[in-house]
Amino acid sequence: MLKHFRELDGLRVLDIGVTSPSNINYLTSLGHSIYIADLLVEAAKPEWQIPGRDGEAPTFDVEGFARENLNFAGRRFDAILLWDAVDFLPESLVGPVIESVFDVLDPGGLILAFFHTSAQGPESEYCRFNLTDHEEVEMQPGPEYPIRRIYNNRSIERLLFKFSSYKFLLARDNIREVIIYK
Repeated sequence: MLKHFRELDGLRVLDIGVTSPSNINYLTSLGHSIYIADLLVEAAKPEWQIPGRDGEAPTFDVEGFARENLNFAGRRFDAILLWDAVDFLPESLVGPVIESVFDVLDPGGLILAFFHTSAQGPESEYCRFNLTDHEEVEMQPGPEYPIRRIYNNRSIERLLFKFSSYKFLLARDNIREVIIYK
């Protein structure tokens, strides 16, 4: 992904994660534009909870959330930084988020996604990821969100079935890195 950012000019990048001034500065210094959508902060807001009836568990207002947070006002993107958001989203949002990023990613576009390999320990915490000039991404503790699921390679493949291809890499800190191509 860093090679992609360095070699091409004027990319439109969607960053789905905690706002990172470092990423904004890094990407704009390379001549790219960036749009931030912190979906986890939005998903944690109580207004998206629909109370259950007669002792049932509350449900999530997926339609309302999608209308407010997955509508990018006609914007199209060349690259998306999905980070590890999928591991922390409410289950009912995972499909709509993946569908939305597929829809707004231009053909030939790339997505960088991380998936945790463990649901416990410091490696399972939600982080802010910062791009750097070297081949590493810096991680800083982010807001506290519970990890909701762990995806194995097969479940990631099922999740990404619409995309043309993807490449799995085992990163440090119990994170699986996936480069996704449209």
